[in-house]
Amino acid sequence: MIAAVKRILIGRPLKSTEAGEQKLTKAKGLAILSSDALSSVAYGPEQILIVLFTLGTVAFWYSIPIAIGVLILLTALILSYRQIIYAYPHGGGAYVVSKSNLGVNAGLIAGGSLLVDYILTVAVSVSAGTDAITSAFPALHGHNVGISIIFVIFITILNLRGVTESASVLAYPVYLFVFALFILIGAGIYHILTGSVPPQLHSSMGTPVQGITLFILLRAFASGSSALTGVEAISNAIPNFKDPAPKNAAKTLVMMGVLLAILFSGIVTLAYFYGIAPSAEVTVVSQIAESVFGRNFMYFFIQGTTALILILAANTGYSAFPLLAVNLAKDKFIPRIFLSRGDRLGYSNGIIILGMASILLILVFQAETEHLIPLYAVGVFVPFTLSQSGMMVKWFREKPEGWILKFIINTIGAFISLVVAMMFFITKFPQVWPIFVFVPIIVFVFHRIRKHYEDVGDQLRVMAKESTWSVKGNVVIVPVAGITTVVENSLKYAKGLAPDQIIAVYVSFDREDEKRFEEKWKKWQPDIRLVTLHSQYRSIINPLTKFIDTIEHKASESHYQVTVVIPQFIPKKGWHNILHNQSGTMIRTLLLFRRNVVITTVPYHLKK
Repeated sequence: MIAAVKRILIGRPLKSTEAGEQKLTKAKGLAILSSDALSSVAYGPEQILIVLFTLGTVAFWYSIPIAIGVLILLTALILSYRQIIYAYPHGGGAYVVSKSNLGVNAGLIAGGSLLVDYILTVAVSVSAGTDAITSAFPALHGHNVGISIIFVIFITILNLRGVTESASVLAYPVYLFVFALFILIGAGIYHILTGSVPPQLHSSMGTPVQGITLFILLRAFASGSSALTGVEAISNAIPNFKDPAPKNAAKTLVMMGVLLAILFSGIVTLAYFYGIAPSAEVTVVSQIAESVFGRNFMYFFIQGTTALILILAANTGYSAFPLLAVNLAKDKFIPRIFLSRGDRLGYSNGIIILGMASILLILVFQAETEHLIPLYAVGVFVPFTLSQSGMMVKWFREKPEGWILKFIINTIGAFISLVVAMMFFITKFPQVWPIFVFVPIIVFVFHRIRKHYEDVGDQLRVMAKESTWSVKGNVVIVPVAGITTVVENSLKYAKGLAPDQIIAVYVSFDREDEKRFEEKWKKWQPDIRLVTLHSQYRSIINPLTKFIDTIEHKASESHYQVTVVIPQFIPKKGWHNILHNQSGTMIRTLLLFRRNVVITTVPYHLKK
């Protein structure tokens, strides 16, 4: 039943040789890896207006120069990540760049920040998409959390079906969104140029604003820079592209940058000229669409495509998170389960864990985008700063041809990214303080996992010297609960291991019962030694483990191996297990932690 449901949801398993068919073209790569960055224009300009709104609508003209600053940062980031793609064609992005040039800890900070950021990508995107839906249908406002969780589950299942399949589905909403916003921006600018938009809706450029400070402008710039989240995703996912992967990834990155610049500047311009003010109930894009087209088909088309891309922008996280996890797992900083491919050749463990973590975040923050975005943006700009700084070190150290221009580009990107990150830390500290707690903890956990793998490797490595331990034979201990077919089956197996070194152990709670059992045993198995242990406190485990420890100590002195053979019957139906005491399972679990003791379970399958 479970297997059938899995096949319906995920599809048939793919052969390892079909991996090449799961690679992305530039068109699909743009859809699946740029959806996060492109979708952020739906809330990035709004974040600028929210900060400026504290000074009144007269301050909205500052959104234009602030947007120009954001575009300068975008240009620096696109040029820088294009260089990263060619310098590190196997992917990994900020983690690999930082680790290679700034040291392991810098790499782990970047990698840990990005892992958290991709979880936030899913939570923020889905929450923002839900906001777009509830803006159009206010009656749904009370169900934001439930709607968001349903969408996360849907996208998780979609990604478990494979990269190509998810990209095929996502391409349509992404390009529909771009098309819809081009129509919105084109129509809005046409109305502005033809004088259809009253000039009194907005303050004139250069209008004095009471209380304006450099701090507020930097704060608005930092908030608007949240529209640049997701820019790094392509550099993390280079292996997902068809060959030549670096070249295709670089072209896709440039296309994304151009589209993002046009859409972001267009929305900021329309918001200024139409005098749009941020509202808790209605998004800025929704207000612009209503102002340009009215509440007609085009309005709902724009809202629908915006909601779709905001929700499906979460797919950027699903594409980049598993690949970043693979790089960390290869370096033994996170569990190796992230290296395993699923039935559809995707890294399904990373996909499932990402989905579960995102749902948890949505529940904790109640799908409120405003509370998630600052933490989300910081999680991006810390790796941005580290990766830019890492590339600066690389160029200065290697000095390839034309390195000075590359160094300048990365220096500009590193400086602006650092300013943005610091502004978030200063102005949004109540919302971003968790990063000061979680990132050090994550880095510490990374190191502990690496230390564990190194310790295991040292202990499992076959050494050239001869072992001082040799096994002369087996001492087999068989815990018995009665005279049954299950016990008989286990004794037959034990005789095959060591016919002359078998000890059956029976734990009794009553002296009379103990005598009766000994008499029955002598008649049933006279050739096998029986040891009876009396338990005053009605515990089977304690006296049995003490006895095994005693035998193990004596056996090791004579170079004998102690093997415990546990009889266990397996019910025909799974739910029947709750009707039995599972003592065999408890014994096996406890003995697993005993050194130099081998545990063997002899199952006996019941037929009814």
